[in-house]
Amino acid sequence: MRRTPAIPAPDPGLSARLRRRGFLGVAAGAAAASLLGAASPAHAATTAAPDAAAPHGRGRPLVPKGRLGIQLYTLRDKVAEIGFAAVFAELARYGYEQVEFAGYTQGTGDISLGELRRLLREFGLRGIGSHVGYWSADPADYTFDTQLTKVLDDAAALGLPHVGTAASPDRYGRTVDAWKRAADDFNRYGAAARERGLKFYQHNHQMEFGFAEDRPDVRLYDVLLAETDPDLVFLEMDIYWAYAGRYRFSVRPDGTPAPFEPIDYVLKQPERYPLFHVKDGEHDESADDGYRMVDVGDGDIDYRRFLTKVGRTPGGRRHNWLVEHDQPADSLRTARRSAAYLRSLRARER
Repeated sequence: MRRTPAIPAPDPGLSARLRRRGFLGVAAGAAAASLLGAASPAHAATTAAPDAAAPHGRGRPLVPKGRLGIQLYTLRDKVAEIGFAAVFAELARYGYEQVEFAGYTQGTGDISLGELRRLLREFGLRGIGSHVGYWSADPADYTFDTQLTKVLDDAAALGLPHVGTAASPDRYGRTVDAWKRAADDFNRYGAAARERGLKFYQHNHQMEFGFAEDRPDVRLYDVLLAETDPDLVFLEMDIYWAYAGRYRFSVRPDGTPAPFEPIDYVLKQPERYPLFHVKDGEHDESADDGYRMVDVGDGDIDYRRFLTKVGRTPGGRRHNWLVEHDQPADSLRTARRSAAYLRSLRARER
């Protein structure tokens, strides 16, 4: 098990000072950046250095420049508490370059997409994608199925290159035909996204790797890949949940072995995986999925191996690596430590 090197704790008075400021708009964003020592993208690059761990090897960084991000769901508590500007300032200080949205307000109240875009620019961050619901029985709900045009308009207004869903394709059930119907939906969303210059993607959890109820010899994730157009539908592999799926579904319901390696899906079609969720887990046999979620670098997933293999694929330096933790005890600490670990990884010299 690898351990992230010790990293200096943030200023203990930071949260209190930022809470007194309330939600920070664009003008206040510059003040927050000054408070945090990250008033500009150039300054952010210099202040990130103290948080960096010692490099693991002497080769090139395994996470290329411009490709380290974080899913803001990880930081939902801090966004609601101190606002986007203060959180973006911290992320820039830690060396992040991208953010993925999980809703565009996250408990802050009203904020326009224009304000969000200006804040991203203020702190040298790029919006790389967004998670939106797949479908709803209520036509007023904000999902791909009910408000497709608005979903795409919003992503375009923020300048996002990708917009997707973390929802399972279980809308019609867990049979082969049910997932073919869901694949048809995804192809339709993907075609509409491409017309706007966007890429539609689906983010997995562990259950996508389970077996069809009517065909226990068929893994449902294979149905999804086979039935979606690779030019229209892309994948965001959540690496932790893929490993959890491997643990949980390595044997078919009839007891026959069905092992798989998550990385093999990527190596077979690397161009379909522009985004990855990077989260880590310690093996825990008492857990249904075999893992307990921890900060990146504290667990048993071999990220050096995974990043190295993906980096060697055609176009492998164009993949985007987004830190996530579903329930962090201290979300800013998780963000800081995970970034430091990933930045420390270097390719081994041959």
